[in-house]
Amino acid sequence: MRISVQSEDFDLADVLKGFGKQPNTGATVSFTGLVRDDTGTLDHMEIEHYPGMCDAAITKIAEEASARWALTDCLVIHRFGRLRPGDQIMMVATAARHRVEAFEAAEFLMDYLKSRAPFWKKEVTRDGADWVAAKDADEDALNRW
Repeated sequence: MRISVQSEDFDLADVLKGFGKQPNTGATVSFTGLVRDDTGTLDHMEIEHYPGMCDAAITKIAEEASARWALTDCLVIHRFGRLRPGDQIMMVATAARHRVEAFEAAEFLMDYLKSRAPFWKKEVTRDGADWVAAKDADEDALNRW
């Protein structure tokens, strides 16, 4: 299992090199989230976190996913700092004996990162800056687990 909370960008090919290569792995799933500009006015997003607490919270949920879906490998990367539209913001990769487990575990981790991981996000547009509020739909997605 690998958890990384980092400011620097990551290379998908490098990060996934060797991922899920255990003999009992039958499926891997990866997802990469990008900074989205829904309104066409986003200059950048500022993501803040509390070091230590954030890593521990993500590690705990990754351990839960690993146990619940018997994962053979798990990877979570989440960036912080100033990110522009189109930048990679996070990545989840899971490996398991079967594809259903790998997909479900990846979705569970993504839902957690979207709604509960201790990050604070501020969108900066040409009109000013606003903190991003939690969405009911994101909380509903997590509650299904």
